[in-house]
Amino acid sequence: MKQKTAMQTRDLEAVFHPMTDMSRLSNDGPLMVVRGEGIYVYDENENQYIDGLAGLWCTSLGYANKEIAETAYNQMKTLSYAHLFLDKSSDIAVKLAEQLKEMVPGGFSKVFFGLSGSDANDTQIKLIRYYNNVIGRPNKKKIIGRHKGYHGIAGTAASATGHEAYHKGFDLPLEGFFHTDCPHFYRNAMEGESEEEFTTRLANNLEDLIVKEGPDTVAAFIAEPIMGAGGVIVPPDSYFPKIQSVLKRYDVLFIADEVVTGFGRTGNPFGSDTFNLKPDTMTLAKSLTSAYMPLSAVMIPDFIYQAIFEASKDWGIFGHGFTYTGHPVSVAVGSKVLEIYARDDVFAKASRLGEQFQAKLKSFETHPLVGEVRGKGLIGACELVANKDTGQAFEADHGVGKYCLERMKANGLIARALGDAMCLCPPLISSDDEVGEIFARYGKALDETLDYVSREGLLVA
Repeated sequence: MKQKTAMQTRDLEAVFHPMTDMSRLSNDGPLMVVRGEGIYVYDENENQYIDGLAGLWCTSLGYANKEIAETAYNQMKTLSYAHLFLDKSSDIAVKLAEQLKEMVPGGFSKVFFGLSGSDANDTQIKLIRYYNNVIGRPNKKKIIGRHKGYHGIAGTAASATGHEAYHKGFDLPLEGFFHTDCPHFYRNAMEGESEEEFTTRLANNLEDLIVKEGPDTVAAFIAEPIMGAGGVIVPPDSYFPKIQSVLKRYDVLFIADEVVTGFGRTGNPFGSDTFNLKPDTMTLAKSLTSAYMPLSAVMIPDFIYQAIFEASKDWGIFGHGFTYTGHPVSVAVGSKVLEIYARDDVFAKASRLGEQFQAKLKSFETHPLVGEVRGKGLIGACELVANKDTGQAFEADHGVGKYCLERMKANGLIARALGDAMCLCPPLISSDDEVGEIFARYGKALDETLDYVSREGLLVA
């Protein structure tokens, strides 16, 4: 067991960590981050790290932005709390809703605010089920997610999530949730299958699932344009057109989960722009405030809102909402962040930087450990394999991804290992030189990991 600092010991004695292997954390101790500036964070010993994952895919404008901090402070002095229940509202919530309606593609009618992508996707599912009830389709309630899809950890959102790790021990998924194929061609294509054949098979499988369950019982399909927590899975270009055709054929609503891909991450303002999606509803969070305050948004089309509006004449209140829905400090920060995105041309600059990022990422295709390189814009991953020629994966208990992640941290880079996919998602404000430094540290960690697996005999001939 590693020697702990006083701060690490206090943490282990008091804090329950989410998404964590408790025994491993107890042995290694947490990285105690005490401050951040730009794309860098610093630990209790003033060691510097590049935050190569933008926190949890969210700190798009980096750390210690004084303009955002002053906005939060001024809002706290002016109106520190307000809610949107019943007949109450605030001018700043209205302002942000108007900004989002103008900015988000799809012509949405209303915006529902929450605090996280998880509660927003929970809202999505409740909203769609409520909608089907009020229009007289009480059986149309089933939700289809995808294997490896991630939509949060609230009960219904976690049920839509397609990861066993987020179901195990929690009696999830709940009844009425189903999962279809993950569109990862590298891992899931059959031998000799082309991308076109692969996406046709996946679309047919989705259609078969809808028909099996009964089209009159399937309410919605939820998908991320690029799977984030699934390992930065980028679908083939022909995937979403075929999927959307199936959904339209059976009147199944499409929820686009843009929690990770929204606000400039994929080289366009939204992942829906990148993949030409036409979703019925959209989920936003994370970069909506650059993670300076918790905030999420559900973009609601007029046909859903009008149905609920008409039903309210008989049904009364729409019984869903949170104490902090439209919290004035959160929405003020969100409004300022959107202003900065527009004023400073952040998305266009990030798009240009994304070309450099993808070129540097692609340079690792020849690395002996790397089986696949994938990404769009300023998000990407290299998947480490035991045999480069066949793509054979390392055994999970070898912990190669975890080892590589530790080498990245030792080299001053914070990334994320999703299995053996080494993921990057740096702040949009990164400079050309900083992107270069990210990949210098990333490459050094890959080389050190190659030395390790070679010594341990983990490569497969």
